[in-house]
Amino acid sequence: MSQQPNITFIGGGNMAAALIKGLVNRFTPAGNINVIDVNPQTLQQLSQQFGVSVDRDVADAVAHCDILILAVKPQQIAPVLQDIAAQLRHQLVISIAAGIRTAELSAGLQGYAAVVRAMPNMPALIGRGMTGMFAMPGVSAEQRLHADTVMAAVGKTLWLQAEQSLDAVTGVSGSGPAFVFYFMEAMQQAAMEVGLSTADSKLLVLETVAGAAQLALQSDDEVALLRERVTSKGGTTFAGLNSLQQDDFCAAITRAVQAATTRSRELGEHS
Repeated sequence: MSQQPNITFIGGGNMAAALIKGLVNRFTPAGNINVIDVNPQTLQQLSQQFGVSVDRDVADAVAHCDILILAVKPQQIAPVLQDIAAQLRHQLVISIAAGIRTAELSAGLQGYAAVVRAMPNMPALIGRGMTGMFAMPGVSAEQRLHADTVMAAVGKTLWLQAEQSLDAVTGVSGSGPAFVFYFMEAMQQAAMEVGLSTADSKLLVLETVAGAAQLALQSDDEVALLRERVTSKGGTTFAGLNSLQQDDFCAAITRAVQAATTRSRELGEHS
């Protein structure tokens, strides 16, 4: 594989656009990136915004790339695999199609085994994503490094030894942003109920959550210790945490993550 690889995206949606933004002129020049999408407006927008090439000829674009990124919806994956299988020789295939197992991807590609499955999350759209990754045995060390570089363009990466662990990744980091947003919604509503304006409630909650997360990222201490440092016995935080404990807050979060993980497993088994 060349130092500045040719990359083809099949699918030009939000996650593809986020990856392109992170990759252009860092990992490879814009001219080395080709995007295929059925929507001409999407192609025009990506071309104008990033200077990438756009195409509707799947076979040619796949045959001449080093890295192929499948960024289509899960229900669109089967016909795409059928269209590209004959063109695969040496390419690294990275799939970000949610819930589609590598065995299914490989089978659809007539046994091709240089396949990496990646599970990014929503904050990847602003370059702060968390991506769980799994490589089939047919992926070389160099290809694995390239896959990591591609997904690191939108945040952090975590390689997993067992593919089934991606279901847990989905339950934690994939669904997790929605859980955090839900918590923030509740905090904003509570802030208004204790007398703050809508605008002030939003500002206080957003900055509190962002600041707490940044503090946890920059600290070497466990989050439990950080929590303890904010909590004086008999004080305001102590009272609030006691209320959360009485409402079984930790157990509710555990159940939410378990439910999301279970649903991810179910979707993968029936895809």
